[in-house]
Amino acid sequence: MFSHRPKDNWSKWHHIFHKQFLHDNKFIPKNANLLIAVSGGQDSMALMTLINDIKSQHNWTINVWHGDHQWHKNSKFIKNNLEDYCAKNDIPFYCDTANKEEISSEDKARNWRYEKLCKRVDELNTQENLLNTFYIITGHTSTDSSETFLLNLARGSNYAGLSGIPKKRSLKNVYEIRRPILIFSRKDTYSFCQSFKIPFWEDPTNLDLSIKRNLIRHKVIPFLNEINPGATNSINKFVAKMSNYNNEQADLCKLALEACRNKNGIRRVILNKLGIEARSTIIHTFIKEKCTKQISSQNIDTITLAISSKDNGSINLPSGLKIIWTKNTIKLEN
Repeated sequence: MFSHRPKDNWSKWHHIFHKQFLHDNKFIPKNANLLIAVSGGQDSMALMTLINDIKSQHNWTINVWHGDHQWHKNSKFIKNNLEDYCAKNDIPFYCDTANKEEISSEDKARNWRYEKLCKRVDELNTQENLLNTFYIITGHTSTDSSETFLLNLARGSNYAGLSGIPKKRSLKNVYEIRRPILIFSRKDTYSFCQSFKIPFWEDPTNLDLSIKRNLIRHKVIPFLNEINPGATNSINKFVAKMSNYNNEQADLCKLALEACRNKNGIRRVILNKLGIEARSTIIHTFIKEKCTKQISSQNIDTITLAISSKDNGSINLPSGLKIIWTKNTIKLEN
């Protein structure tokens, strides 16, 4: 059904994509093992193609993972076509199928995907006895980052949430996640797929306006661009500035967190010497080490004030976590 693509095609998109690895050779280092999350849409198909086209220059080993949410009747069709495409291009393909009743929200679906990706990394490491780090690669674009900014702004996020989608992050301090096509917009990935005749399959749930991100994508952003042409570009520039600020603050916060930490958790005596804003930032950083779900700045402030006002207590957090404190120590437990 699908034919091999010629490997000698090199475009402006390849040049821009490849340049970021030359400028930062630690972003995705040579000899790395990659597990690419591919939905079958234009963004992830562009990502997979670009990585496959330059992998020999970095000696990368690539694998593809697909999550079938079973949210629509075409999900198996997309999965089968993607599997066939990967087979034709000699790319190992793995798939997990969800129980759609258990992933009934965006947050639950996202948590399910990352849980399965991490589990697949563990399995591949065990099977192959690999020495080099596995990197989980996702196809988020600058358009996704703009949408995330608006969603987090509406939710009352702190400055971290207003810095968009991070280019790289660690999950549970074990799994490395990289997002190398944040340098492109959704318009770019569409043009790339059209230029190189890369097949992609639209998920019909992307048109469901009951999903908040889709409402932002199809209604809010077009309206903002109507009010102020180029609003999306302006948002992306602001997000980039916030990202730089957030990275700076994150580095400083790590130093502050280590100064407050002991083997049991955070020392309350040291933490309470700081102002409320600094305490909230440190508590947020501490929680994010184990909690993958975004917590609003309002909720972080509530948690921080509770810890300050009571000698003992606990508060339930997302992902089955609980923050517990005594007179001397603050810790996280499952």
